This record gives sequence, structure tokens and C-alpha cells, in this order.
Amino acid sequence: MKSVARYWSAGLSVLLGIGVFLFWLLGYPYALTYQEQYQLFLFSSDYFVERISIAGGLSDYLGDFVAQFYYVPWMGALALALLAVAIQQLTMLNGQRGAVKGLRSTGTSTITSTGTSTLNTQHSTLHAPRSTLHAQLFSFVGPLLLLHLMGDESVLPTYQVAMVMVLLASLVFSRVKWYWEVLLVPCLYWAAGPMCWLYVVLHVILRGWKWAWTLVWLLAVECVAYVTVMQQWPPESVLFCINYYRTPMQMPLLMAIIPLAIALVVLLSRFRLSNKMVLPLGVGCLVLAVVYIPSGYDADKYELIRQDQLIRQERWDDIIERAQKHVVKTTFWSNSVNLALSQKRLLAERMFDFYQSGEDALAMPPHRDLTSNLPTAEAYYRLGLVNAAQRYMFDIQESILNGKKSGRCTKRIVQCMLVNGHYKPAAKQIAILKRSLFYSSWAEEAEKCLFKDSMVEGNAELGRLRKIRFKDDFLFSYGEIEKIFGLLFINNPENKMALDYFLAEHLLKGNVQQFMQYLQWAQQYGGYYAMPAGYQDAVRCIQSQGRESGKYGEYVQRQIEKVKK
Repeated sequence: MKSVARYWSAGLSVLLGIGVFLFWLLGYPYALTYQEQYQLFLFSSDYFVERISIAGGLSDYLGDFVAQFYYVPWMGALALALLAVAIQQLTMLNGQRGAVKGLRSTGTSTITSTGTSTLNTQHSTLHAPRSTLHAQLFSFVGPLLLLHLMGDESVLPTYQVAMVMVLLASLVFSRVKWYWEVLLVPCLYWAAGPMCWLYVVLHVILRGWKWAWTLVWLLAVECVAYVTVMQQWPPESVLFCINYYRTPMQMPLLMAIIPLAIALVVLLSRFRLSNKMVLPLGVGCLVLAVVYIPSGYDADKYELIRQDQLIRQERWDDIIERAQKHVVKTTFWSNSVNLALSQKRLLAERMFDFYQSGEDALAMPPHRDLTSNLPTAEAYYRLGLVNAAQRYMFDIQESILNGKKSGRCTKRIVQCMLVNGHYKPAAKQIAILKRSLFYSSWAEEAEKCLFKDSMVEGNAELGRLRKIRFKDDFLFSYGEIEKIFGLLFINNPENKMALDYFLAEHLLKGNVQQFMQYLQWAQQYGGYYAMPAGYQDAVRCIQSQGRESGKYGEYVQRQIEKVKK
């Protein structure tokens, strides 16, 4: 009976691991790369000391260690699968401890011939397999809820690592004396953060109400930590959520519910349930997996995250193909699609085949968040607006609210510095990247270009940008961005992307006279065999004063209606 239960448990755990692995690898690999680009794990003593200098620092350090493997989606999916199985197994083992404790409490005492009292465990033994089976089924609730929670892109792997740490500590330190517990609780809080609440709650459940003093002791530890060394942190974060969520002072309610659900699982494992409960439990877990988990992943939001990954990988055809199937009416979406069209020299031909958000459809003004300006920064970089691209990437990196760095942003900043010949600051950024895992080889190659103009100019990408960039520094107004595109083209007529953006911006703003005036540039320098269909459509609309609307006319009408509203 025990061997059957053991095989049953192992089989379910393997299925969970495979399911989580395939969920991320096939369903949301782009969500993994999105997470990876907002942290930069470094193999250095300084980085380690910086991380562990605050409460929850060790779990945060290990969480970033896990997140760096998201750079390769199958590695990230494997890491998340292992974490899910670890949480399930540790929850089950804690639940089985509760089941054994609950069953022992149902035993009857008998007086032996020597006068000593013994516990009759025959009744408990008969029901042990059934109770541990319930503990196994209950143990899947936590990992399944976690899959739903991770639909929020700001939830960090630190949360799961901290949960594994406290569940493991609950097993390892299940029999310690009270005086060791006095030392253990502060140490565990400093290592895993506020997830330590799960540890003390499990101790109360598994060891009895006499251990309720640990709840008060943990609260006292947190208050002392806040008053002495963590005053710069909001009190809510010190108490409940440090580095589990990317945005400080915010935490989804489900992040608090999941540890409570795990504690409830362990508590229920202490009670002998009827075999009739097995089927409803299994059905409940299935419904949780099939219905509840996907509801946590907003289709439009994750489409934009997918676009960002495709831009990072320069998969322009895939962006255009997906844009024909899934439209997200945001500026980010328009920026991404137009960038892809420009890289395939299709912007003049097909721009108005796709949704255009307005005057900002090619490039948006600076936004103080970590995502919105990514397509604009990438467009500026390829246009030759190297300084603007560098500034945007700096701003994006500084907008990571938990204070971490970005490998993707740092890499682009280095490229901009190399193009501009700013070798000393570039060397500092390269030294940082060399201490990472997946950016170190690239950094070593970039290091060869330091203080060597010939190598920069000989590089296909960097040499082209050095040639087409502005040579003088100046500030420009976003409201006249079309003039900057025009100046880029005049500075170097080979910059076809700047020409396309220049004419497209005039159309987006409704500057029809300027568009008609400069249309000859497209004929003379655009390299087209015939006038692009998109320009022909716009010309027909302009010359007929809107009577022949076409796709450009539909865009103009939509903008007019937007202004009226």
C-alpha cells in the first residue's frame, strides 16, 4: 500500500514538473525573457554583499540567480518547473507530518502488565495511507495558484525561492528547542524575508499552540529591523513583501493568499477525510489548472511582451505576421509594428494597413516606466539618434523600481557609447557585463573595440551608426520630431529609414502640404521601382480632399473623431 502511494505521489509530481515546463516553454517563453531583462546577476562579492544586506536578501540573491537563466527560455522553464515541484513536495512532506500527528492523536492508550502506558497505533496505521493521499492532493494547490499569480509580470522568482526556503526550514528544524527558535526566526527572516510568517504559522500548526509565541516574536523582529536598519523601506514592505514584487509598496492579494493556502493544506492534513473527498479534490485541482490559471494572463498585455521579445531578437517578419492576427490598440503596439515594417522597407507600402495610434505611432515621448519606451529606443538607435537612444535606455533602467540593473539596457548603452567614441564610460559598463553569465562573451568582444576607432568603424552595425549619427550634440523638441528625421536623412541620404520615418510622420500629423512637397525625395532617394502603394493611397485621399478615403482616409477620420470626443 505504501509503495503504491509512493509511486502515485512521484507520478503526480513528475506530471506537475512536465506541465509547468511546457507551460512556460511553449506558452509564454517571452514572459521569461521579459523578466530576465530587468535584472543583472553578477558573480562578484560586492553584488552578494549588497543583496544580503537587507532582510530577504539571500532569497533575492538566489531569485536573481534563477532569473538569469530566463535568458534561454528552456533553462528558465526548467528552473520554474523545479521550483514548482519543490514547493509541492515540501508542502506534501509538511502535510504528511501533520497527518501523522493527527492520526497519532486518535490512538488509544493501554496499560501494560508492567504498569506503563503505551499508544495503540493500529487504528492510525490503517488510515495513514488515506490521510497522506489527501496531503498529496492538497499539496498541488500552492503550485497551481502560483502559476496564476505569475501572470502578473511584476512577481519576481524571489517569492518562490523564499517559499522553498521556509518550507524546507519547517522540515529541517521541526524539533528544535525553544531557545534555538529564538535565534532561528530572526535568521530566517533576514534570509527569506516576510515569507518567514509561513514558517512560524506552520510551527504553530505542527507543534501546537504553545509555539504561538513565535508569531509575536517574528512581529517584534520585524519592528526592530524597521526601526534600526530598514527605515528607508516602507513599513508594509518590511512586514509583508520585500523584493517579492517589482513595485515597492504594492502586492497582489494572491501573494498573501498562497502562503495561507499552504498553511491551510497542512492544517487539513491533520484530519482524516473520507475517501469520497478524493474525487472532488482531484476535479478541483484540474479545474484550477484548466480554467483559473489562464485567466491570470491578459492576452493584450502578453502580446505586447511578445512583441518586445521579437524586437529584441530582431524577428521583424514574425512581428508583422502576428500584427495581422492580434491588434492591441496602444502606442507601444504601433511603435513596434512600424519599426518592424521599417526594417523590412515596408513602412511606405503597408503602414496604414495596421492600426496607428496617432502622432506618436512612430516614436513616443519619454515615459517614466520600464517598458513603454523600449520600441522607441530601439527605433532611435537604428535611425542614428544614438544619444536619444542612450538617454532612453538609461531612463528605462532607472525606472526599474526595485533598483536593479538591466542586462539588455546596459548592453545597448555600451553600444551607444562605442558609437560616440566615449570609451572610458563604456569600459566601466563592459566591466559590469563581464561579471555576468550570458553577457560576458559579448562584453569581451566589445572590450576589443575600446579606444580603437578602426575596429568600431569596421563593425557592420556600429560603423554604420557612427556614419549616419549626428556629429554635434543638441536638444530637440519631441513636438518637431519629423524635422529631426528629415535632418538625419539630409545628413546622410543613405539613411532610408530616416526618409521613411520623415514622410510617415508628416502623414500621421496631417501635414499634407509638407508630405506632397517632400514626396519627390521618396522618388529620388527611396530606391523604389514604383511609388509605394501606401503613398499612392495617401495622395489620392489628399487630392480628392477625402472623397476617396482609402486606408489613410480611414486613419484621418478616426483621428478627427478622437479629437471631437
